[in-house]
Amino acid sequence: MQDADLHETRHESPYLLINRAGRRAPMPVFPARNLWEPFAVPALPYREDSLAPVISAEAVALHYQEHYAKHVQNLNEQLRGSPYQYMQLEQILHNTRDEPAVSDLFSHAAQVWNHWFFWNSLRPGGGRPGGALAERIDADFGGFEDLRKELLRAALARFGSGWIWLVQEGGRLWVIKTIEADTPIVHGMRPLLTIDVWEHAYYLDYRHRRAEYTSALIDRLLNWKFAQKNFVA
Repeated sequence: MQDADLHETRHESPYLLINRAGRRAPMPVFPARNLWEPFAVPALPYREDSLAPVISAEAVALHYQEHYAKHVQNLNEQLRGSPYQYMQLEQILHNTRDEPAVSDLFSHAAQVWNHWFFWNSLRPGGGRPGGALAERIDADFGGFEDLRKELLRAALARFGSGWIWLVQEGGRLWVIKTIEADTPIVHGMRPLLTIDVWEHAYYLDYRHRRAEYTSALIDRLLNWKFAQKNFVA
């Protein structure tokens, strides 16, 4: 299943993952809201200029203030008066997946979740994995450099728009890619990190050079502390 197109695979979709010790571990969840209020645009975990020069402040602002905010706005508009309007975001995703009549609602909800996870997958200065996560990467990929190659290969193989993920499932780590707005949480996988490979994520700074953009994120911006928090040993 490594480096698979996730939309081609269907799994049960639990909110919790059973770790190897038999304990149930909560999945990463979008910030909760008061159920009578619309979804808000979550604050970035850093200033818009903090990711420069890898991603410029202008590119972050365009991506966050316009693309992302528009998905939140569209989600709220489509939720109003629907059977899903009082659900939390993960509940909306699980209840609208594979439902053609609400495919647009699912897409906006998934883009809101995926982008929130992406913002948290980055941090100024980046870093390297450590501890139990690093050991798991060594066991499943042969080392960080091999994982880096898998992430880059998946990004270049994702034809068109989508996402590259480091996920945990079945007792090991995988690199997978999803098309458009699809998200691994509705397929029973536990995401650790993601890279946005929609053109609007990189075109302003990198034009068509997706490989350069992806390499820069891996080497200088990926938030391995966030990945460690999501990892179940």
